[in-house]
Amino acid sequence: MTGLVVCVAVLAMASAYGVLQRRRSGRIRVRGRDDGKRLGSAELGTDLGERATLVQFSSAFCAPCRATRRVLGEVADMVPGVAHVEIDAEKHLDLVRELDILKTPTVLVLDADGRVVRRAIGQPRRADVIAALGEAV
Repeated sequence: MTGLVVCVAVLAMASAYGVLQRRRSGRIRVRGRDDGKRLGSAELGTDLGERATLVQFSSAFCAPCRATRRVLGEVADMVPGVAHVEIDAEKHLDLVRELDILKTPTVLVLDADGRVVRRAIGQPRRADVIAALGEAV
């Protein structure tokens, strides 16, 4: 009987953890660790957007990265002055460590000066990205 109780408790805790992780994935939020961090065209390999830049850290075998690429590309096409840059996390490990990127996809929203103003871990929704751009400008 005790084994059954332990099994049910473990399953309940694992389910609660899974629900919590799913809710947090893709949310765009401000992180204190990003204060003062800047990226320029030297780190990105291309020019910053006039209003904002969406920087996506991806890896080769990441399925959500492909969907995120599509969403960010659509947003960059819809909103004037916004650029989308995708960075291969495996090839830019120094930048990944410097920016504390722990999971792919990770999306950074940069303002016109290259300051990190928002961050999303996981696949963000289009509406959330557009709202974050409104706050970045």
